[in-house]
Amino acid sequence: MILQEGDKAPAFKGQDQDGNTISLSDLKGKKLILYFYPQDDTPTCTVQACNLRDNFALLRKEGFTVIGVSPDEIEKHKKFESKYQLPFTLIADPSHTIIDKYGVWGEKQLYGRKYMGLHRTTFLIDEKGIIRKIFLRPKNKQHAEEIVKAWSELS
Repeated sequence: MILQEGDKAPAFKGQDQDGNTISLSDLKGKKLILYFYPQDDTPTCTVQACNLRDNFALLRKEGFTVIGVSPDEIEKHKKFESKYQLPFTLIADPSHTIIDKYGVWGEKQLYGRKYMGLHRTTFLIDEKGIIRKIFLRPKNKQHAEEIVKAWSELS
């Protein structure tokens, strides 16, 4: 299933880095940045997470809740959160339940070699649970800035 802007965001439930269960229904009435990334503590994923961390006050001021999702386990998320002092939720999805609902797992290519992996993608979801913007290739070093700009253009 390929999600598009204007679609209802698929319901999800998963455990965060502290073992708490988080679901989309818990976030009703909030603007959500749901970002999918391949792996904790890798160069590009770290740049993206740290950009969101460094601009977290701005994102909160704009009313956003930030949630990252990757196939990593809870323990790895906890280490990543602690190492970089990430102020937002990271959901572990090793079974790809949420990843598959959002259609972000698929064929990738690196140096001519094809393999299956997670496509770095961010979904901006409004207070009613509608996907308002999809970033298929986030600008990792300026991700927070591009999110705020895109949202202001939607309003």
